[in-house]
Amino acid sequence: MIVTLIVICEVGFWALLAAGLATRYVLRMPRAGMVLLLCEPLLEVVLLVVTAMDLKNGADPSWKHGLAALYIGYTVGHGHRTVRWIDGHAAHRFGGAPPPARPPRYGMARARHEGMIWVGTLVAAAVATALLQLAVWYVGDASRAGSLQSWMHVSWRAAGIHGLIALTYMIWPKKAPEHEKSEREPERIKR
Repeated sequence: MIVTLIVICEVGFWALLAAGLATRYVLRMPRAGMVLLLCEPLLEVVLLVVTAMDLKNGADPSWKHGLAALYIGYTVGHGHRTVRWIDGHAAHRFGGAPPPARPPRYGMARARHEGMIWVGTLVAAAVATALLQLAVWYVGDASRAGSLQSWMHVSWRAAGIHGLIALTYMIWPKKAPEHEKSEREPERIKR
C-alpha cells in the first residue's frame, strides 16, 4: 500500500504541477495556478500520515516506510528548486517571459551551483533521517526498526556520493573552450 501511495504521490506531484502551470499561464489565472502549486506539499503530508497510520496499525517497519521517508526528504530538499525551474520554463514558453537563466557551465560559478544543489541533498537526507528516527521511536522496538535505521545510512551515503561529485567541480573546474573565451573578450572590451 505504501509503495502504491508513493507512486500516486509522484504522479500527483506532476499532475498538480501541470495543472497549476496550465492554469497560471495558459488560462491566465495566476492566483488559481498558485493555489494549485501550493497544494503540492499536501501530497507529502498525506504520505506521511498514511505511513504513520500503517506503522500504528502494527505493520512491520520495512523498506517501504524507509522509501516513503526518502521521498518526502527529496521533495523537501529539491521540490522547490524543481518547481521554480519548471515554472521559469513555462513562463517563457506560455507567458512571454524571457528564457530562464541557464546554470553556469564553467569554473567556480559551476562549482557553487553544484554545491547549492548538494545542499538540497543534505536537507533531503536530514529530513529523511529525522522522519526515520521519529518512526523508530514511534515503533518503540529497536529489534523491529532495523530496516528504518538502514535507510538512514542510505540517505547519508547518497548525500556523501553527491557531495563528492559536487566537490570534483571545485577541485577540477571545467574550463571554457577557447572559442567561447575569444567570443566573450570583445564583449568585455566594449564595456
